[in-house]
Amino acid sequence: MGAVSGALGVGFRRLLQAQAARARAIIGKPLGEDALDADRVWKRAYGDPLDLLVLGDSIAAGLGAGVRKETLGARLSKGLAKHLHRSVRLRTGAVVGSESSALAGQLDALPDGYRPHLAVIVVGGNDVTHRVPVPDAVAHLEDAVRRLRALGAGVVVGTCPDLGALRPVPQPLRALGSLASKQLASAQEEAALRAGAHAVSLGQVVGPFFITNPDEMFSLDRFHPSPLGYRRTAEAMLPSLLAALGERDEVPFGHAAPPVREG
Repeated sequence: MGAVSGALGVGFRRLLQAQAARARAIIGKPLGEDALDADRVWKRAYGDPLDLLVLGDSIAAGLGAGVRKETLGARLSKGLAKHLHRSVRLRTGAVVGSESSALAGQLDALPDGYRPHLAVIVVGGNDVTHRVPVPDAVAHLEDAVRRLRALGAGVVVGTCPDLGALRPVPQPLRALGSLASKQLASAQEEAALRAGAHAVSLGQVVGPFFITNPDEMFSLDRFHPSPLGYRRTAEAMLPSLLAALGERDEVPFGHAAPPVREG
């Protein structure tokens, strides 16, 4: 019986490896590895710019957007500016392909004396695909949040998207990816709140759109968001950004606020 179970286990692992290779071949890299540079002051006419920092992976960097105003950072900047009637100065430290372990380097690369009012972190997908242990990934995220909070920044973490929405990934690999991404997202939320950040469950607030409307929500690689996907994601995250700035008291389903510490 043990020999049979071992053989089945080896066969299953080989199946998953073959499916992963197939998915990588289907997805490819039609978008390249460089996101558009959207760093600038958005809605400059409003004046008194708020400094927004975006860290994380290719989603945070905006890979898949057609023009810079369609990137996640630009969408968030314009949304904030509209609600606050204040210009937003965007700085993107996110790097395509990053795992959570890269967050420390992204913070280290910031100019001396830089103090963002608000920071957004979106990371996790590469941790799942590269099978980074959840405790390791979460420890890097929590450290980054604490560093940002020490700088005086409000922080919002967009947790790992549901990789089960990726149609090019065959079953059962897609189901396993969905389970792993949900486990990481849950752990990320707990760590973010513990470190004083707000958390947005991307799997809950925008995941259903990607599942029901994949042709519209995904870019041509069927892996990264399309311009519409980024718009939906930014709109879904905005309530927590406003809450982190003290401009909103309550947040909708899929959002979580850190506990209020007395004293």
